Amino acid sequence: IELRNMFLVYEGSTKPVLKNLCCSVKSGEKIGIVGRTGAGKSSIISALFRMVEPTGEVVVDGVDTKSIGLHDLRRNISIIPQDPVVFAGPVRRNLDPFGEYTDHSIWSALEEVRLRQAVQDLPGQLDGLLSEGGGNLSCSTRRPLMWTTGRMPGNLSVGERQLVCLARAILRHNRLLVLDEATANVDHRTDAFIQTTIHHKFIDCTVLTIAHRLNTIIDCDRVLVLDAGEIVEFDEPFALLERRDSCTTCAERPAKICSTI
Repeated sequence: IELRNMFLVYEGSTKPVLKNLCCSVKSGEKIGIVGRTGAGKSSIISALFRMVEPTGEVVVDGVDTKSIGLHDLRRNISIIPQDPVVFAGPVRRNLDPFGEYTDHSIWSALEEVRLRQAVQDLPGQLDGLLSEGGGNLSCSTRRPLMWTTGRMPGNLSVGERQLVCLARAILRHNRLLVLDEATANVDHRTDAFIQTTIHHKFIDCTVLTIAHRLNTIIDCDRVLVLDAGEIVEFDEPFALLERRDSCTTCAERPAKICSTI
């Protein structure tokens, strides 16, 4: 991925939220993206997916994303967002909406995120109904999913919905994965499980991780630090922490980690 003199301005505003971004990410690199609220972290993702058209260039595998159709661009990038999307309907449709994969592949993806048994217990299994819910914001990977049976709505916690999204990403196995504060609202147990699974299943993929928890990006190859829409640092995580003048210096004390990044 290369960003070449990239600016981003939202409709109705004249003030750029991203200013002259220039950087490159090697294939297979794991990159953390950090910065205070409003620094422009999620705006980078908006530019990558062309939710908002940037100026300058966003180049993936040597191709300017402006020259790629939106459908082709977005289907080749997997994302696990902070607020995961789960559709009301069959499990199969949630993981494979276009009917591209075999049942064996779908079951394998569910196995990777420890949801296989829960789905096997459903009436209809892969054709069992899943309801996008809310409510409980904690998740344990040991707790079974709550599904719909007949017309009665089930309830999925944020953590459970994240596991469904993770299974979807594993199934597609795109070469580029984006985690947009994917574990911000889950407990540490689920966070650790998601991170471990991503480490093993996407080892050869390029992964961009927006995060507020330092432990989420500490194992990244490099960390890109944004401030007011500009790149102020881009280096290995421990190199940043060792610099007295680094924006991440005050993260040395655990109590300050979340407020710092």
